[in-house]
Amino acid sequence: MGFHTFDPAKAAKLDDEGRYQFCSREELLGAFATDNGADDHLVDLGSGTGFYTAALAPFFGQVSAVDIQSEMHDHFRENGVPTNVSLVESSTDSLPLDDGSVDAVLSTMTAHELPLAATLAELQRVLGTGGRFVIVDWSAEGQGEAGPPRSERLSAADLRESLTETGFNVDRAEERGETLLIAATWDDR
Repeated sequence: MGFHTFDPAKAAKLDDEGRYQFCSREELLGAFATDNGADDHLVDLGSGTGFYTAALAPFFGQVSAVDIQSEMHDHFRENGVPTNVSLVESSTDSLPLDDGSVDAVLSTMTAHELPLAATLAELQRVLGTGGRFVIVDWSAEGQGEAGPPRSERLSAADLRESLTETGFNVDRAEERGETLLIAATWDDR
């Protein structure tokens, strides 16, 4: 575990609709557990080619697709970037976003690639009170039949502990075969 990136030469794999077997748009929307509105700002950490970003964009007013690799944004542009999506080339631990300006954050199949402690600290800064953070990722408890090697993955228990220690209120932490789902709320009290 630790910081690394997905190989841009394999970016076409990220546009495969077979990914929905591990996580669907409806599942993500349900995990946010809010009535997303025209003013809500979603940040997609490790957005890659925009597969999930584009699927969720119609449900949010503003979306920031964050990826550290410009090649991933190039793929996203080729696929067509929705008008309410901004491409942000940045590390997840130093987001060029205003304090408290974000309502929801998403990480799909990328939490195991992030500098997690620094990213969580940065999310404390950019999320407004009551902001949601939803993670779907490859689980260390999975069989390793898809996704990265098990040695590179986190478990739902590990992520729950990291989020709780950082001040997030975790209301869902589920192991789901090859993947896990975490849903948490930021309360800056």
